[in-house]
Amino acid sequence: MVTLHRGKHYILNNERIVPAGGPAAGMAAEAATNPAEADSAALSQEEGRKQTLTWKVLENHNHSGDMEHLQIRFDSMGVYDNTYVGILQTAYASGLKEFPMPCVFTNCHNCLGAVGGTINTDVHKYAESACKKSGGIFVPPHEAVIHQYMREMIINSGDMSIVSDSHTRYGTQGSLSIGEGGPELAKAMLGKYYEIDYPEVIAVFLTGTPKPWVGPMDVALSIIGKVFRNNFVKNKVLEFVGPGLKSLSMDFRNGIDTMTTESACLSSIWATDERTREYFEIHNRPEGYRKMKPGNAALYDGVVEVNLDSVVPMIALPFHPSNAYPLADVIADPEYYLGLVEAEAGKVFENNPDIRLDLKSKIVDGKIKVDQAAIAGCAAGSFENICAVDQIARKLDNGLGTFPLNIYPASQPIMYELNRAGVLNDLMGYGARVKTAFCGPCFGASDAPGNNDFCIRHSTRNFPNREGSNPATGQIASVALMDSRSIAATAFNGGYLTSAETCPVEFEIPEYHFNGKIYENIVYNGFGKAKPETEIVYGPSIKDWPEMSGLTENLLLKVASVIRDEVTTTDELIPSGETASHRSNPYKISEYTLIRKDPAYVGNAKAMQVYEKARINGDRNKTAEFYRVLKSAGVETPVEELMGNTGIGTVLYAKRPGDGSAREYAASCQKVLGGLANICIEYATKRYRSNCVNWGILPFTSPEPEISLAVGEYVYLPGIRRAVEEGATAVEATVIGTDGSTRKMELELKDVTEAEKKVLLAGSLINFYKEA
Repeated sequence: MVTLHRGKHYILNNERIVPAGGPAAGMAAEAATNPAEADSAALSQEEGRKQTLTWKVLENHNHSGDMEHLQIRFDSMGVYDNTYVGILQTAYASGLKEFPMPCVFTNCHNCLGAVGGTINTDVHKYAESACKKSGGIFVPPHEAVIHQYMREMIINSGDMSIVSDSHTRYGTQGSLSIGEGGPELAKAMLGKYYEIDYPEVIAVFLTGTPKPWVGPMDVALSIIGKVFRNNFVKNKVLEFVGPGLKSLSMDFRNGIDTMTTESACLSSIWATDERTREYFEIHNRPEGYRKMKPGNAALYDGVVEVNLDSVVPMIALPFHPSNAYPLADVIADPEYYLGLVEAEAGKVFENNPDIRLDLKSKIVDGKIKVDQAAIAGCAAGSFENICAVDQIARKLDNGLGTFPLNIYPASQPIMYELNRAGVLNDLMGYGARVKTAFCGPCFGASDAPGNNDFCIRHSTRNFPNREGSNPATGQIASVALMDSRSIAATAFNGGYLTSAETCPVEFEIPEYHFNGKIYENIVYNGFGKAKPETEIVYGPSIKDWPEMSGLTENLLLKVASVIRDEVTTTDELIPSGETASHRSNPYKISEYTLIRKDPAYVGNAKAMQVYEKARINGDRNKTAEFYRVLKSAGVETPVEELMGNTGIGTVLYAKRPGDGSAREYAASCQKVLGGLANICIEYATKRYRSNCVNWGILPFTSPEPEISLAVGEYVYLPGIRRAVEEGATAVEATVIGTDGSTRKMELELKDVTEAEKKVLLAGSLINFYKEA
């Protein structure tokens, strides 16, 4: 199904893969020239690199004059109600007057107004008033999930957009767009550059045609399962090319594209064609289309070859999209595969010994009985996807009984057209629960299953507890990811895990008509029409960021948590579902930091924060209690001097933190609680590292594969401010054990740019802009 080609390769004439070097360069040169120039010199690798779509788009958006170190200015941006309050507060505190480009505010995460009382609606009113004041685009709740609105109304071929969500993927329209944390969005709102080194580019070379019972999630999981754990595409751009592309509809492409985030890539872009042009015409934006294809000899840093003919229905078992297996294998041997999940759960919940996942109890007469299903959001809520579910329902012609199947079309225009075509009537008649556009099932804010339930979802992630369970109260549940076609086959087969291959349907998708009047009648489009006299509407739960200190000359940090999992997700750093309504209140949401992974973290951090507040307030006696440990390290500096030059805080150690969401709260909550550094082997994603830097959290890495830190130990960093100022890439720390013993530890500060250096010294991006 999927073959990896390591090292540099050419894609010649969009037809074949050729390794770079040797005779390949000559072949590439021949392919790259017209017949009259067939005897031209061999194409250089640098010229081949410039033939990629990625190069062309980045070159058009780069303002640095140096293609190795990019300064990007975007064409549009998007934020949503989980993130936009903090982003706007940062931007307004830094001088925002008017949005410099179209900025979309959707309300697709905190849409259940009863959660937290008036919090969610207060947040929506805040954003609506900000859009009027500064010229934004306000999309009311339940109208569209953010990525669907961006695709339908904003993105053009050749564009770059930045959105405060990790699943920002508009590559199918020929756009190279990026999901980032809030501070990067604030920078874009202020007209600042997005700085990044030129990324490596991986071709996804598609051949063949998917079988009728295979959907976009099956293709996506096949890729993710092959590339995630070996970091084959980590922080790189995926460029989709090849003859198989023409066999895929735009909805099918979008379904694959959204899921590329789970491969750990930076972004994605697809060659465009007639289907892309039709998509723009359907959405009344023909001027947004541009024909985009790589040159005849484009050079890539690796190739993921996908034979669509051979893709089979897949399932990603808990607790990660990369746990991908052929669905038929899991159905054939449920004891083995569910046993794998139970064993993994033992590792995931090792700090919660009272929690036990019992999935083997779901095996009934040799078959897996599923408890719940959902089809939702940017990955699954498309017109074509839901039509396919309906046609499987009609073929099987069974009611659901009490089995819960929840379906969320991704926008009101899609829902309108499904209704007009009779699809929704069919599905509701069979017992499906059709709901309005909402991202809730993706992050545990709706349709949370019961304790020990096993669910299937066509959504983006199946991280631990992301489905809504709360291990702090003894709850556990799990989600497997599947394509909507196999979910429909399962749901209408009594809830027994079933592959769509067993009920093949020759799908006939009705022609789609986009009703743009829906948005015209409800969306506020203030771009270019700012009304600065507008007063921002504040609710009682909207709180500003706390004051933050700049980086002191030295730091004394207490280890507040040690996480030795191979990867720590942002869901584990700060939960997704139960915190959503509190994201306008940095103090309230910080109470949930690491609650699923290390419930002791918040108390540990707060206990140390008392001493930093005492230092700032000049309380010598209280501060002196903390500084006593420095005597073990031979530091005899008077307390008064230490109070002026040695900051107090906490440090988190995790092997590879930050896989998953772009949410800045994974970092900002640590800072609110006094966290001043992370130590890790490597950062799971660029966006999490960026969030740490933008909140003034030192992004240390270690050259050692394992660090022997323990909770309660101290890390003393003398001269850390000077080290950052001078661009040091390595610093020596002293670890002070709980028994007073000391040892040296080498830490790295790799790849800190000049801009990042200034933010770290200021103590946060907010401070930096205030000082500028």
